[in-house]
Amino acid sequence: MPRPPEDFAELYGTRFAGIAVQLYAYLGDHAEAQDLTQEAFCRALERWPAVSGYTDPAAWVRHVAWNLATSRLRRLQHAVRFLQRQRVPDPVQGPSPDRVVLVESLAKLPAAQRRALVLRHLAQLTTAEIAEQEGVAEGTVRSWLSRGRSALAAELDREVWHA
Repeated sequence: MPRPPEDFAELYGTRFAGIAVQLYAYLGDHAEAQDLTQEAFCRALERWPAVSGYTDPAAWVRHVAWNLATSRLRRLQHAVRFLQRQRVPDPVQGPSPDRVVLVESLAKLPAAQRRALVLRHLAQLTTAEIAEQEGVAEGTVRSWLSRGRSALAAELDREVWHA
């Protein structure tokens, strides 16, 4: 990479710190201020034949650095507003101890009885709807429900007395 012209190197050496301090005061972030000041000087170097002809090349660099800082702040503010609009989901509560016992007790029932109880009491289907879904007679569903309730009651009773 070719060396920068001496007048650019002098401008960089004498003005970098002052511009970086200004941006630091504006942004509140020292590293960000230095990065943006560096970027402004890089842009000046790319256009050095034109920039060096200006009455005050440092003013051009300072102007570019401030524009970069203002753009950065706008992007950060936009990101903060976006994040503030995002709804934080409510924390999900774990299952209650009673629910845990019920689910464990249901799991111990035969599958047909468990399905019948869940469809009847959670899905609130009628015995006719359950019979149609399961492809059995309504009497079979009533039998599953009766046996399932008895077995579930006995299992829950055991859980209560053994807890």
